[in-house]
Amino acid sequence: MAEKTRYSDEELQEFKELILEKLDKARKDYDLLKGVISGSDGNDIADTCPTFKVLEEGASVLSKLIAHLEAALIRIENKTYGICRATGKLISKERLRAVPHATLSIEAKEGKEN
Repeated sequence: MAEKTRYSDEELQEFKELILEKLDKARKDYDLLKGVISGSDGNDIADTCPTFKVLEEGASVLSKLIAHLEAALIRIENKTYGICRATGKLISKERLRAVPHATLSIEAKEGKEN
């Protein structure tokens, strides 16, 4: 039997639903953080306190996650989702369920690509 080169439409739909859920949560969390950050008075030292910096960094990380999840949705539409960009082989379902925006298989990420 030939090695599978892409996920089926049904499998892609499963991943799409997972990504949409994660994207919705990430956007809500991002909006919450941005609201807290922008709600600062600006006339005191609150924007230099460690908590404020942590909130800014969290918003930055969420912004990047949202971009990665949106890119994953595009790969689903193009039917290239789940294909390792280093090896061209399918990334395991387990990895994609854990990190749905992954573009590298575990082997490629660890530098063990063959």
